[in-house]
Amino acid sequence: MSKTLDSSQCFVNLSHGRTRYFDVGSGAPTILLHGVGFSAGGTSWYRNIDRLSEGLRVLAVDLVGWGIGDRLEQGYSFAYLVDFVREFQDALGLGRSNIVGHSMGGWIASLFAYESPERVNRLALTASGGTATRTLAQMTEFQPPTKEATYERIAALPDISEADARDWTEYDWANIQTPGALESYRKILSNMNVAETRSRYNTLRRLPYIVAKTLVVWGTNDEVNDISLGQTTAELIPDARFVTFDCGHMVPHEAPAKLNEELLGFFCS
Repeated sequence: MSKTLDSSQCFVNLSHGRTRYFDVGSGAPTILLHGVGFSAGGTSWYRNIDRLSEGLRVLAVDLVGWGIGDRLEQGYSFAYLVDFVREFQDALGLGRSNIVGHSMGGWIASLFAYESPERVNRLALTASGGTATRTLAQMTEFQPPTKEATYERIAALPDISEADARDWTEYDWANIQTPGALESYRKILSNMNVAETRSRYNTLRRLPYIVAKTLVVWGTNDEVNDISLGQTTAELIPDARFVTFDCGHMVPHEAPAKLNEELLGFFCS
């Protein structure tokens, strides 16, 4: 896997500075938006990029504030994160694309599809946030992990080899060790943990106005976003298709093979 990521790593300059993304495949452009985890980035799609690139042009990007790119000096906001996706499309000359979002990335993807329907071809929301205003303990009680803890979290995933777990750990650890990463992440959590912010950018009133053909994927044992939130998401988006897997919140990590095939079938049909 490391050879694929290493050979496909690219950088683009946006208004905040240098941004990394992974560009693999030659099909319909499909932007992957990761979740809120401290070590997250385009590398969060470690178990998905290769297979998806067999039918799609995969663009796994580090959202502003994550990965190994430049950080913002000011505070972060949902408005900036959503506009980041538009700016990323602009920089790559994409008038529209498929969008896949996991967890927080799904929240951003939902807001993006609501605000810029003309920029979305098809939309896939995987265990996405946005329908509940409560904060999460892992966000309010955040403590930076050790490298060994990072490895143990990855190694505990189903059907992952030790070699892949070690390899993925190196990518995640590089994200964590990027200068300014901890300061930026604390700014991000500070913004996202404000009740008024979470209420203001809640997706409930926006989902019914999404016009893109949408796939909603959830884990039946999701311990972060209960499956009822997935059902609500699918019910509110017109004609959305709802699919569940026997896994927890980290669907791209815990059920990669099933998710990859579902996404390929959805985007390539």
